[in-house]
Amino acid sequence: MLERVKRIFGNRWVKFSLATVVYTLWFVVWTENPWMLLGVVVLFDIYITKALKRYVWGKPAEAVKRNPLLRSIFDWVDALLFATVLATLIHIFFFAMYVIPSSSMEKSLLIGDYLYVSKAAYGPQMPNTPLSFPFVHHTMPFSKTRKSFSEAVKWPYHRLKGLRKVERNDVVVFNFPAGDTVLLENQNVSYYSALRDYQQALGPERGRERLYKDYTVISRPVDKRENYIKRCVGIPGDTIEIIHSQLYVNGRPQQQAGKVQYQYAVTTNGTPISRNAFEEMGISAEDISYNPYTKTYTLPLHAAMRERIANMGNIVEVTPYESVEYYDQIFPNDSAYRWTEDNFGPLWVPAKGATVPLTLQNLPLYRRIIETYEGNRLEVKQGRIYINGAPADSYTFAMDYFFMMGDNRHNSADSRFWGFVPEDHIVGRAAFIWLSLDKEKRFPKNIRWNRMFRKVE
Repeated sequence: MLERVKRIFGNRWVKFSLATVVYTLWFVVWTENPWMLLGVVVLFDIYITKALKRYVWGKPAEAVKRNPLLRSIFDWVDALLFATVLATLIHIFFFAMYVIPSSSMEKSLLIGDYLYVSKAAYGPQMPNTPLSFPFVHHTMPFSKTRKSFSEAVKWPYHRLKGLRKVERNDVVVFNFPAGDTVLLENQNVSYYSALRDYQQALGPERGRERLYKDYTVISRPVDKRENYIKRCVGIPGDTIEIIHSQLYVNGRPQQQAGKVQYQYAVTTNGTPISRNAFEEMGISAEDISYNPYTKTYTLPLHAAMRERIANMGNIVEVTPYESVEYYDQIFPNDSAYRWTEDNFGPLWVPAKGATVPLTLQNLPLYRRIIETYEGNRLEVKQGRIYINGAPADSYTFAMDYFFMMGDNRHNSADSRFWGFVPEDHIVGRAAFIWLSLDKEKRFPKNIRWNRMFRKVE
């Protein structure tokens, strides 16, 4: 029986048929690209006619076989090329690995958590810049400034069919929307935030000129912008509002997901909180601030941690922090909307095909969408709005948008600061933690065994 099976699957026509079915389903049906059918011709030659091998590669292959050194080099190159192609295809179509770099999602996700991110969940996005160095994002290895991609070939946005749509409370990896423009010498700082600071100090024109003099300013395509991870709290059509730190979605308190934590002032009677207590609660040293004059800690706490600390014998008071003063780094970065990170909105999240009245009052909310994300020319002349040269009193959105927030609400640069996430920026869904390392400990104690292969919630 086994010999019969081997004989069947060893037949060149059977091999060709199986390869053609897999190739067609993957590269023609899933990608919805009929031009990829040309690849079947290549498969036919590989398995049936072997003309390319006979007339093109025949003589070089014979030379390689006769020379042991060439044969060894060829075997290594062949293996590396196969591994590179396979890994690239898996990375584009199925999943990616992501490590948590900051505390914006604590305590749901910790610094040092290594995540499996499913691209098939929402459908893989085809690269905007297909010509790029493999296995790196936007910068070449051993360099901080040299880009790893070429924009000689640019593909428009195209997302393949996924298993489902982005749902409210999903933990999502996406390309940073405000990362389209970057200060090359200081990439940890948002270009738009720095520009506002410069313009506030020096005026609109002089501020911009000085910023461009101090830094090299570059642009990046969507797929080469920094990867961020946040929780999706608003899907297309939702209305988001934050009142005294409480998030409301469509007028209702947010359905609790993950371990949302806020900043608290914890006043003691003078006796400090022990280091062991902080370690047991998972509060890292960099998140602990202490004022010896007021005997007060500033700590990020979720509900269970807050209750535990409040019941300690040396604790006098636990007071929640609330941002009440407006500053221009809060979206939409316009003084007409005097929102804060704890008192924000109401804000409607745009949906594809939906039309909104467009006025000078609500223009700050949607201007970046119209100009940057959807590529229109927008002008305001004599109190009237013009889109692509025509007067406009309404606008119909071409894409879906999402509102993202970190679970560590007072230590998260999220949609409250830079606005909506367009659908073409979505990378994938964080599925599970496959490794977790505590940077404050040494191996092997730094391995968080209790977090490995835990589902992201």
